[in-house]
Amino acid sequence: MRTVDPYKMEARRQQILGAALTCFAQYGFHGTRTAQICAAAGMSPGNLFHYFPSKAAIIAAIAEEDCKAMTRLFSERDGAEDALGAIEDIALAMMQASSDPLQARISIEVAAEATRNPQMGALFAANEARVKADLAALLQRGMAAGQIDPQLDPDMAAVWLLALTEGAIARVVMDADFQARAHQPLLRLIIRRFLRPQQPEPG
Repeated sequence: MRTVDPYKMEARRQQILGAALTCFAQYGFHGTRTAQICAAAGMSPGNLFHYFPSKAAIIAAIAEEDCKAMTRLFSERDGAEDALGAIEDIALAMMQASSDPLQARISIEVAAEATRNPQMGALFAANEARVKADLAALLQRGMAAGQIDPQLDPDMAAVWLLALTEGAIARVVMDADFQARAHQPLLRLIIRRFLRPQQPEPG
C-alpha cells in the first residue's frame, strides 16, 4: 500500500488554490471554468477533483485559508501589552495584504459573490464576524489598560477600523499609483488619533 505524503498533498492543494485565485481574479467566479484552473495548475481534471470535488469546494477552501490567516494575525499579538500598537500592526498588515493587486481583485469578487450566493455569503459573514469580534476584544483590552479611549464603542470602532484598512482594496483597483507601503505612516497616525484617550480641555 502506497504511503501518502501529507506535505506533498498540501503542496498540491496550495498549487490548485493559487491557480484558482489567479483564474478567479481574471475571469470571476462564474466566468472561470474548471478546465482553466486545471491548465493553470498544470494537472488533469481527475487529479484536481481528487483534492476538490467542485469549484464551490475550491471557493470554500479559499475562504477557510483567509480565515486561518486572520487567526494567525491576531494570535501572534495575543499577549501584547501594547493593545494600541497591536491594533496598528494588524491594520497595517491587513492593508498591505489587501493592496496586492491579485488579492484586491479576489476580495472584490468575494464581496460581490457573497451578495448572490447564500453559501458564500455565510462564509463571508462568519469570517467578518470573527475579525470584528477579535478587534473589539483587543479594543476592550486597550481600554482597560488606559491605552484606548474608553468612550468609544468597541464594536463600532472595530467596524470603522476594518472599513479604513479595507479601503486599500478600492484604492488598488481604482488608482494604479497607490502604494500601500508609502501610506503606512499616515494610517498609523490616523489610528492613533482615532483611538487614543481624549485629553481634557484646559480650563
